[in-house]
Amino acid sequence: MLRTALRNVLAYKARLAMTVLAVCLGVAFVCGTLVFAESSAAAYRAAASKNFADIAVTVTPKDSPPGAADDKTGALDDALVRKLAGIPGVAAARPAADGSATLNGADGAPLRAGKAWANLAGAYVPGEDGKDSRHPLVKGHAPRNGDEVAVDSGTAAAGGFGIGDTLTLATDGPVMKKRLVGIVTTQDTRVTAGGTLVLFDKATAQQLFASPGRYTSIDLSAAPGTDRFTLSERVTSVLPADRAEAVSGAAQAAQQATYLDTLTRGYQKMPMIFAGVSLFIGSFLIVNTFTMLVSRRTREIALLRAIGSSRRQVVRSILWEAFLVGLAASAAGFLLGLGIASVLPDILSTSQDALPRGPLVIGPLPVVAALGVGVGVTVLAAWLPSRKAAKVAPLEALRSAEQPPTATATASRVRGAVGLALLAVGAGLLVSLMGAKDASVENLQNAMFGCALLVVAMIVLAPLLAAPVIRLSGRLTGRFGITGHLARENALRDPRRTAATASALMISTALVSGLAVIGNSSGQALDRQAAAGLGADYVISSRTTMTSIDPAAEKRVAGTPGVKTAAAVADSVVFTVGGGVQGIAGVDPGTVHAVMKLDFLSGSLEDLGPGRIAVSGTTAREQHLRTGSRLVARIGRSQELEQYTVVGVYEDNPTAGEVLGDRTEVQQHGFKTGTIQRILVRTDSGAVSAATEARLRTAVGNSPLVQVKDRKELVQEAAGSLGNLLTLMYGLLAIGAVISALGIVNTLAMSVSERTREIGVLRAIGMDRSGIRRMIRLESVTVAAFGTLLGLAGGLFGAWTVGALANGAMTQYSLALPWGTLLLVCLLSLTIGAIAAAVPARRAAALSPLEAVAEM
Repeated sequence: MLRTALRNVLAYKARLAMTVLAVCLGVAFVCGTLVFAESSAAAYRAAASKNFADIAVTVTPKDSPPGAADDKTGALDDALVRKLAGIPGVAAARPAADGSATLNGADGAPLRAGKAWANLAGAYVPGEDGKDSRHPLVKGHAPRNGDEVAVDSGTAAAGGFGIGDTLTLATDGPVMKKRLVGIVTTQDTRVTAGGTLVLFDKATAQQLFASPGRYTSIDLSAAPGTDRFTLSERVTSVLPADRAEAVSGAAQAAQQATYLDTLTRGYQKMPMIFAGVSLFIGSFLIVNTFTMLVSRRTREIALLRAIGSSRRQVVRSILWEAFLVGLAASAAGFLLGLGIASVLPDILSTSQDALPRGPLVIGPLPVVAALGVGVGVTVLAAWLPSRKAAKVAPLEALRSAEQPPTATATASRVRGAVGLALLAVGAGLLVSLMGAKDASVENLQNAMFGCALLVVAMIVLAPLLAAPVIRLSGRLTGRFGITGHLARENALRDPRRTAATASALMISTALVSGLAVIGNSSGQALDRQAAAGLGADYVISSRTTMTSIDPAAEKRVAGTPGVKTAAAVADSVVFTVGGGVQGIAGVDPGTVHAVMKLDFLSGSLEDLGPGRIAVSGTTAREQHLRTGSRLVARIGRSQELEQYTVVGVYEDNPTAGEVLGDRTEVQQHGFKTGTIQRILVRTDSGAVSAATEARLRTAVGNSPLVQVKDRKELVQEAAGSLGNLLTLMYGLLAIGAVISALGIVNTLAMSVSERTREIGVLRAIGMDRSGIRRMIRLESVTVAAFGTLLGLAGGLFGAWTVGALANGAMTQYSLALPWGTLLLVCLLSLTIGAIAAAVPARRAAALSPLEAVAEM
């Protein structure tokens, strides 16, 4: 039976090639993603190990970060450095004064500011040889005073900097101007993977990031032959226990590698989704291919049964074929996956977040996954056709050749009952969610389960729906005369085959149309919500809540020509309520209404002040609050619990956030006392222009830490979170299109082979080659239209019901159909049908009438 299976694979290699390609795509995504993840993690770990290769122990301050009122960096001074350097086994002690700084590029735009944690700054600390081994100079000299800085070579290239240039940068608050005097290299992965590095002289760095004469950490290297664990114990024994601690370099490397591995896993999600969808859709192609092969080989299977083959042997033969096909697909998919893994870093890297480069790491997991996915999916998909082949009766098959399979009335009733039951349960579950008030995890899980049931129901009911839907569409194909009529009848000849062929396109169309509707509706809702909550014409903001705007900038902005109102907001602290964490925005009640559109459900801001707050509707609902409620909470870094009174509840507002408090009180407990994070600007007559924006940027010193955005840019930013959804949507459409085209080509090719005599008769009675080609193309378009219509119906229904969850999260949400996208999907599906028919149609038209009629 194994030899029989191998012979059949070779005999039908052209038919099975499409199946191999479909499975190959899914395997390639799986293997490529796994190899990419392992390779990226290895590159990160390699770089991280270089960072800590010569660091045995690092001494850091305990608990409080630099700049706090109870700053404990006071323990890390030059006296401690000398003390640590004298410990037996310490080869060198290298102090560091590290922090963060953001630069403007040569074009005046913030440089690589998208990842604030990767905008590093520190001190150039020379050793006994006058050089800092962590930052080797490649050009210029080290900074010698507070007016000079050095940067790494990657930052210099990205910013267009040269020795002698004046750089604009900020660590927090005011903007600084420094002269570039040196360019260094670094092995820090945060910098090499798309960050920046600025080095100051030691005194300046200490003043910026610690305090004069103090450091933020001290790195110790071990002398040859020194046990690092023993060294760590020696270091710990001389440290002030309440103010400093020792951490081993190995522990730091492991911690950083773990973090970076976690970061890398995020890049696997979307390719894995593509892999899952492609394998799921491809399984229909596999089932359809083996079903048609079994039908075509009825006589052969019957002969095997007649000469003594058992049903088990027939099943085994079909599964062996599937195994060989899956094996070939796995091998091809694995090789294609390596190509995907090699280009993913280029695809996923951006100017703000570059991924490291390194050799491909091929572990056992991608190999096992290739075999398991490719062979497993193919064998499972071929199992049902193999069971059908085993039921072929020898005499019945020998009497009848090439009879299209027909479903019995009982089987059709069972299929209909099961399909309707699944449809009722799935649709009922989705409809029940239309009353949901939020997108909770439970509601999302129910929505996904309901959509899955809906898709399965459509697949089960598709063969029963094929006849009425195709007959309805036949009114259009009938306009093409006899070729259109024949195309419709050919599509109706085997409804199950037609449904299986259309299922791939149906699933991809349902996914794309549903995501398109939800994405378009959510985008418009975010637009309306952002516009509705903002009364200002410009928002000047810091890039993170841990940084701030120069407090003096508020007055400069208010005095800018064309500015009517400038209201500062302090929102860098966290408001903790009953164990929950909420963002709080500190505002001035006298000016907030000019720059925020607040609709109060109850109460107002008139009584806002110390000890009195206002909350959003969602916060009030989650925390069971109302106007007049009292609660015990703390703001920011304050360790004291205070009692607060709710003076108002307002409708959710993205500009206001979750909680509004008195600005003076919020600033008092901020990460840096007295700072502000936003300035909301109202211009005269709502004027917005490039000149006004330029004046505002000048007012804040062109700080790289600060963003100046008008209402339109803020609305676009609010909708920017839908970028991944759109990427996913178009990716799924592309996958569905490719696999659907393969399925249609495969089905039509086998259909043409089965109808050789029929096509010969048509040619013999006068139908020309163009008529044959038109008939095949119309049949393909009919099948594509059937799948597209069912997919659109399912996708739109799912989006209509699931959209209720978004409505609970966004009060501005309403169903908005993206007519252009839906029309594009329909046209693309029909185009796929027409293109997929090209090769089978040409082959059919090339048949010789006499040879075709004579063929048995």
